[in-house]
Amino acid sequence: MAMITVRVSDAEKEWLDYMANFYGISLSDLLKTYSMEQLEDEYDCQTADIAYKRWLENGKQTVSMDEILTEFGGLE
Repeated sequence: MAMITVRVSDAEKEWLDYMANFYGISLSDLLKTYSMEQLEDEYDCQTADIAYKRWLENGKQTVSMDEILTEFGGLE
């Protein structure tokens, strides 16, 4: 089997290890399955989902754009 070396920063390596652990797969399998961009998009989605669930659990409500514009004024 061929080997490919990928150079990443320490922070990127830590994040890739985190994502591999999250998916329960090896770092090698993670990199074969996902691109960095796909992983970043997926991470953003999961982070947003978790934040939104916590926000709702804490009794927060959404505010429509119309309400924001009414309260703070329209875009100029």
